[in-house]
Amino acid sequence: MSNTHPLRGLQLQSLIRPEGELELALVQVDTPEPGPNEIVLRIEAAPINPSDIGLLFGAADLATAKGVLIDGHPALRVAVPERGMRAMAPRVGMAIPCGNEGAGTVVRAGSSPEAQALLGRTVAGIGGGGMYAQYRCLRLDQCLPLPAGATAEQGASCFVNPLTALGMVETMKLEGHRALVHTAAASNLGQMLNRICLKDGIELVNIVRKPEQAELLRAQGAKHVCSTDSPAFMEELTEALALTGATIAFDAIGGGKLAGQILACMEAAIARTATEFSRYGSNVLKQVYIYGGLDLSPTEITRSFGMCWGVGGWLLFPFLNRVGPAVTAALKQRVADELLTTFGSHYARRIPLAGTVDPAEVAVYAQRATGTKFLIEPASP
Repeated sequence: MSNTHPLRGLQLQSLIRPEGELELALVQVDTPEPGPNEIVLRIEAAPINPSDIGLLFGAADLATAKGVLIDGHPALRVAVPERGMRAMAPRVGMAIPCGNEGAGTVVRAGSSPEAQALLGRTVAGIGGGGMYAQYRCLRLDQCLPLPAGATAEQGASCFVNPLTALGMVETMKLEGHRALVHTAAASNLGQMLNRICLKDGIELVNIVRKPEQAELLRAQGAKHVCSTDSPAFMEELTEALALTGATIAFDAIGGGKLAGQILACMEAAIARTATEFSRYGSNVLKQVYIYGGLDLSPTEITRSFGMCWGVGGWLLFPFLNRVGPAVTAALKQRVADELLTTFGSHYARRIPLAGTVDPAEVAVYAQRATGTKFLIEPASP
């Protein structure tokens, strides 16, 4: 529906300049008028996910970050090493709006009855960018109305982590596996996946890096937790895999030896019940999906697990396209139904929009520390 004036607000954009510099700036933008099946959301809470960090800073050297003013608004400039510039070449000169998801109040709505029904409601949204902003125009299929009484903060993280965790379980089922493995398992997403598996009676093997992370998960009911810092890690992982029968893993680490170690331990667990020898290994498919990049070094695979295995990439949006709108709608409804229990998120720090370009804040929120989640509050001064 038409309004007499456009809504203007600040939006966080990331730009790689040809001279080898990343610019993170708050830019005044006009918010489009909503179409019939669209709404305008005043964003009050938006989480910082690992995927957001990658877009915000790319290959920039954060040790060089310095605060500046651009058009009267605070901004950040960071040097990008030459090797990083080669990797960032496709986005040079593009000012990219940042932030995948968030929640807030619907302040304008299109003409359809469905859009009008959301006016004034607290709604979560996933935008594929542009959610670190004061306003965002979204299609209705990008929105999730929150339960009565739920706050924007409670709904801010109800898309990326919840749908990713549910997507892992659905992928396990679709591909014929009966249990799964997850790395960086003490993260917010990992804790959420643990709650899903406990609730749904699914066996889950959690892999962490530190004893305190293992204790955190065990205190939340996790039955199988293996820490990579244990001298007996490979033996402990093989035992957990033998007990659960897990033959699919989702790896947030990406680089290093861990993906190959998981495959080797899967094969060793399967071999415990093998009735005959094959020089090609077992005929049980062992699959590792890499969905994150906490370690940016090369993925190292030492093939010691036969020939029936796979390593590939996994992302939320291709998965949702694969399963289609009906399954996606059912997963979103489950998130809404269990928003304050299974899918609750906790934040270590809240940051006003201007804080996203403060070098001191960046030094904290860009660390990607496991289990530590930050929330941007675009409506804050």
